[in-house]
Amino acid sequence: MPKARKPPQPKPQQLLVEGKNDRHVIWALCQQYQLPETFSVEVPQEEGTEGVEALLDGLPERLKAENLRTLGIVVDADRNLSGRWQSLKDKLSSSGYREIPQSPPPEGWVCTPSDPYLPRVGVWLMPNNQLPGMLEDFVAYLIPPGDTLHPKAEAILQEIEQAELNRYTLIHHPKALIHTWLAWQKTPAMPMGQAITAQVLSCDSPIALIFIEWLKHLFEPIAPSTG
Repeated sequence: MPKARKPPQPKPQQLLVEGKNDRHVIWALCQQYQLPETFSVEVPQEEGTEGVEALLDGLPERLKAENLRTLGIVVDADRNLSGRWQSLKDKLSSSGYREIPQSPPPEGWVCTPSDPYLPRVGVWLMPNNQLPGMLEDFVAYLIPPGDTLHPKAEAILQEIEQAELNRYTLIHHPKALIHTWLAWQKTPAMPMGQAITAQVLSCDSPIALIFIEWLKHLFEPIAPSTG
């Protein structure tokens, strides 16, 4: 009888995201910028569900993983940027992290703690660490400048929202906007990650460059301990 295979060991460097869409968008950006595969992109699941609650609930335990060296965290700011940041601060503080800034830096936050038993940590709040919003707001910034369909998609959504014909809640306006715009491309309804790979979305937008620099900084080589 063949022996059961052991589950693959998690990489010592991990990027923790809310869902599969985040993972595909980040993978596509990393491929475009030819970032080396020094980290995995993980989607936490709690009873089969994705999302920020599952991510936050599992964060303290994940930080205790024996082989974990670096953990990046990417979550949506949603409507309350300061509230989301505070939730992360509380989790990290209870795990031993100190000197966490009062608000997220525009370039993303990276912390290399003095405690050798704590992994390096980084946090990015979608879309840009400064505004409320979500992944889809970040992706909308990748629409090429001067694109003629972008304002038309925005105008149509505003029209149906003012007439109360929308079947989505207004908090999901960014999702409706980017997917409306993607539906009008040469290959309609292309997923966001594929649209980055196909260069329908622009990878050289300022927000993409800042995000990639945050990833490079977070996952830069760390000298091995000599203790």
